[in-house]
Amino acid sequence: MKIPAPVASILLVEDEEALHETLKMNLGLEGYDVVSAYTGQQALEKLDGEYFDLVLLDIMLPEIDGIGVLETMRIKKIDSPVLILSARNSTNDRILGLKKGADDYLTKPFALEELLLRIEKLLLKNKRQQADHTPASTYSFGGHTINFKAQEALLKNGETVALSKKEAMLLQLLIEHSGEVVTRETILRTVWGYNVFPTTRTIDNFLLNIRKYFEEDSRNPQHFHSVRGVGYKFTP
Repeated sequence: MKIPAPVASILLVEDEEALHETLKMNLGLEGYDVVSAYTGQQALEKLDGEYFDLVLLDIMLPEIDGIGVLETMRIKKIDSPVLILSARNSTNDRILGLKKGADDYLTKPFALEELLLRIEKLLLKNKRQQADHTPASTYSFGGHTINFKAQEALLKNGETVALSKKEAMLLQLLIEHSGEVVTRETILRTVWGYNVFPTTRTIDNFLLNIRKYFEEDSRNPQHFHSVRGVGYKFTP
């Protein structure tokens, strides 16, 4: 018995309803699992809770435009390939989209056959890249081990603590930039979202909890530092 190939998931972000429904129908006929978003905010909410093999992204969207969505994706290290579908066809528009992290750019109107071909090529490229690189899901320092996927940490005293999603995201962001100062703005946009900006005191409170887990003396931290007026830094 032949085992069916995994279905590729596509997030379709397009606010023009007629075009959206046409694309969704044709992509479904090709065997893709298509999830809809009609605004930039909806797109970010979908991306926050699910991984997609490809994002088809319009630029002129309500609430948050496509460039804003793209910037937030890359800041959050959401590495799904992005194919921009836009009526903006100037060279500057193409360059901006590619600079912000798009993998391809197709101007409207376009032929369905060309779109399907580009989708196929991007999915194949993404599949190869994933096979070549699997990011680490755990990190160890100072006798502690963090499991980001499980959202828990095994402390050097043998205790296991459960981490909230935002605690795990903040830890991963700081650790990925080990030795570097991560600005408050970057943390707020990455951990809390594009248009949700709690006070910097919120980050301080999260850092206090993290220090309680991993520092012997939370008042004299060895690993998680506050840099006055700038941001925060992790030192192994």
